[in-house]
Amino acid sequence: MSAADLARLQFAATTSVHWLFVILTMGLVPIVAIMHTRAAYTRDLAKRAVRERMTRFWGQLYVINYAVGIVTGLVMEFQFGLSWSGLSKFAGNVFGAPLALETLIAFFAESTFLGMWIFGWGRMRRGIHVALIWLVALTAYLSAFWILVANGFLQHPVGYEVRDGVAYLTDFWALVTNANAQVALAHIALAALTTGGIFVAGISAWHFAKGTKETELFRSSLRLGVWVSMLSSFFVIIVGNLQVPVIEKTQPIKAAILNGTDLAAAQAQEVAAHGPGDYLPWTSWVKNSMDLMTILGNTVSTITFIAVFLLLKDLLVRKRWLAYLMTAIIPLPFIASVGGWVVREIGRQPWLVYGQLTVDDAVSNVSKGSLVVSCVVFIAIFLALAVTNWTLITRFARRGPDGAQLGAGDPLPDDLPGAGGADEKQPVPAF
Repeated sequence: MSAADLARLQFAATTSVHWLFVILTMGLVPIVAIMHTRAAYTRDLAKRAVRERMTRFWGQLYVINYAVGIVTGLVMEFQFGLSWSGLSKFAGNVFGAPLALETLIAFFAESTFLGMWIFGWGRMRRGIHVALIWLVALTAYLSAFWILVANGFLQHPVGYEVRDGVAYLTDFWALVTNANAQVALAHIALAALTTGGIFVAGISAWHFAKGTKETELFRSSLRLGVWVSMLSSFFVIIVGNLQVPVIEKTQPIKAAILNGTDLAAAQAQEVAAHGPGDYLPWTSWVKNSMDLMTILGNTVSTITFIAVFLLLKDLLVRKRWLAYLMTAIIPLPFIASVGGWVVREIGRQPWLVYGQLTVDDAVSNVSKGSLVVSCVVFIAIFLALAVTNWTLITRFARRGPDGAQLGAGDPLPDDLPGAGGADEKQPVPAF
């Protein structure tokens, strides 16, 4: 393998693993926010107690995934300097701005709000505490937005000019409104909600298959997960198709592969635009990944649509094999999302910045031996973190709400179900 191939393998492997953390984080946090809102503003004290335990349980799984996932994000930052110095040199003035904003949001704002939410159980009023988890959700999606703005520039560079071989930002608004970023963000957000909904529904169904005593808690979780995944999986297909005209306009070879049209004509078009060269990516990877994403996406959409009707007669709860089926499809949205990432990234090869900078020109001038070592080390670290994450999630998911440690401290009166607050009468002390 060449130095460029090693650098590509390293980044592809680490990004794929990191993405598994990201899509669950984005998909789970709005669901946890909905659960917390319902718990905080439910007047029925018994229901409030159940919904608060439900929030703590799913919130703990979210926190585990976020905590381990953010480590993978930190490690990934080093790869730009280590392996892709050519990208930093050419596009750092443009590419660096959205990455810096993403870092500020993810590692400062989002982490701060999440920390306050974690340690705010029993230490702040209900409304403020609920607002914090919604701020965590908002900053998570803002973080994804800036990442896609940066990636959108790689897919279709806009709002810049090249002076002395270096790109300089000239139109920040054009960078932000790049169609390659905007439509992709909507597609990814819906894919994340599908993933989060399936995750919640699958684990809830597993507890019913095992004969849980927490029937009210997991029935409510199951319903929420099924409805979220059904709606989002339906719209993710529609929004995904909206990317087709954008790709046809900006990346003709990728469009030709996906549409099954004449690759030779697309190759000739690229030669006319960029000069002699081989502009065909790994065609089979792009086509097969697209087919995989489509098949899995349609499968999840169909199953969740049927599951909504099964909820009406409580069949997902009473039929063990149906419950196990919901659990078995948990990996499908993750696999489909990785397939989508492969289509997006490999489909623009051999360009790193489309039409401006090739992958070979962007690779750092380091020895092949150094890249072999860094490739092995990075991939080993990421795999270890992935195994750690899913081991912890599986362990706490199996334990159920009784094993949740989130918010285990003594709550203030305003945070206790039935112990007062703005919407309840305070008991009169007896002396």
